[in-house]
Amino acid sequence: VAIWTANLENLKEYYTKYFNGHSNDKYKNEKTGFQSYFLTFESGARLELMSRPDIPPNGNDTINNQHLGIIHLAFGVATIEEVNAKANQLENDGFKILSGPRKTGDGYYEFETIDPDYNRLEVTTKIV
Repeated sequence: VAIWTANLENLKEYYTKYFNGHSNDKYKNEKTGFQSYFLTFESGARLELMSRPDIPPNGNDTINNQHLGIIHLAFGVATIEEVNAKANQLENDGFKILSGPRKTGDGYYEFETIDPDYNRLEVTTKIV
């Protein structure tokens, strides 16, 4: 998954701090102004954070008015306690919890939040 951002360093810090992403060194293309980080997570999943000065802001409202297309990233954890702890940590650090933590009808326990760029995230665990 890749995310365009105007706040490359801030988003890198968020995903490394709260989701234990490990970053490579920043890639820079001086000719185009493109910069990026690849973050790798314990599961092996990777997230590319990208910035370039000519990319326009996103016109979607990811909080109140969802649209077709990719709407959220999900991070899985092992236990309900980990879901609750992550929700508390993010909320205590000033990040809005959009819903939950709660049990879902499809057998998960989760909450929804947003990252510093208002990208929607879920933190989930399968209820056993």
